[in-house]
Amino acid sequence: MAAIVLGAICQISDKTPWLAAIFADRFRSPALVMLAAVLALTFNYAIGVAAGLAVTALLTPEARLLLLALALVLAGAGTGFRLKRPDALEGWRTGAAFTSIAGLAIMAFGDRMQFVVAALAGRSTLPWAAMVGAVIGGAAVNAVAVALGEAAWLRLPLRPLRIAAAAILLIAGVVIALNALRLV
Repeated sequence: MAAIVLGAICQISDKTPWLAAIFADRFRSPALVMLAAVLALTFNYAIGVAAGLAVTALLTPEARLLLLALALVLAGAGTGFRLKRPDALEGWRTGAAFTSIAGLAIMAFGDRMQFVVAALAGRSTLPWAAMVGAVIGGAAVNAVAVALGEAAWLRLPLRPLRIAAAAILLIAGVVIALNALRLV
């Protein structure tokens, strides 16, 4: 459940749904773009799980909790900033399917949620559930963007949503860090 909520919070303030909306308008194939988004998120978050398992195997439970706190604080710190329009990849002549999958995978690679997934997976007895939850949460936001298209997506109150997402992530990160340090 935490991964679903965090996936949605991180995606609403990210460029990936914006690019998905651009592709939905451009290719006029919302189902294809949605499938591409799910595949891209799954690929990236699977990498996050693998990295999280590799790193957290070396950490104590308290250090794993601090890693999660760090991931949330960094995600929150990077969430409140204004986004510039992603490159629509109009120069790519690879077709709708490849452009959508590769473009969205590149956009999502190394994003804040991939780090959060790594930290969640390292603390979980079911590490792949972190990936599944993050994909569900992220896909929900991308589905809205794809259904709306770019113009309607940009009419949403994205700035207040980014600020709220940043606040939620920062507060959660600080509370988890205080818990890991046994100060709360």
